[in-house]
Amino acid sequence: MNAKKILAKGYLWLLLAILYTPILIIAIFSFTETKVLGNWTGFSLKLYTNLFDGGMSNSLMSAIQNTIIIALVASSIATVLGSVAAIGIYNLKNRQRQAVNFLNNIPLINPDIITGVSLMLLFTFVAMWLGRSDILGFWTLLLAHITFNLPYVILNVLPKLYQSDRSQYEAALDLGCTPFKAFRKVTFPGIVPGILSGFIMAFTLSLDDFVISYFTAGN
Repeated sequence: MNAKKILAKGYLWLLLAILYTPILIIAIFSFTETKVLGNWTGFSLKLYTNLFDGGMSNSLMSAIQNTIIIALVASSIATVLGSVAAIGIYNLKNRQRQAVNFLNNIPLINPDIITGVSLMLLFTFVAMWLGRSDILGFWTLLLAHITFNLPYVILNVLPKLYQSDRSQYEAALDLGCTPFKAFRKVTFPGIVPGILSGFIMAFTLSLDDFVISYFTAGN
């Protein structure tokens, strides 16, 4: 294994550590009685006992269930749509590709509060157009999560497409494969790692998001 591959894998593990270490720390400190993160007072299941025995247990369990459902469904849909979009961007001409990539990067640099407020105003406008007093709820929250996850999936899949050998795809076409079969047999296996990493990132960001969810979930 050469130095380039070692650095690439090291960089990947560093990114994963940055993403998941805070979650791991919170999980560890949930097994103690302290209410201050970082102050370990000994192993205890008191917080979990309060969670399931307290009066707020039903609402908390409902919130956890909705969070997991939203994260799984939104990241799955975003992965499919983002992968298809990445393939479309890859097949554009150079100037068109640069323009679309520029537009795709805008949501990444926008603060979450701007994205959340913008989506809330959009959903509110749609509700007024449909003659409804309020449209915010589960479905608007799901659409919001799909929307802000899409650019991350595209950014994970595109590099794998750039690394693929287009001549192999064209050779498969010359040998009698249909475009879909050539993509499934030649191109798709090479971009699977990008698709998986896009799904993992989308799922993680969906679990982590609060600001956008706050503005698009309604009551």
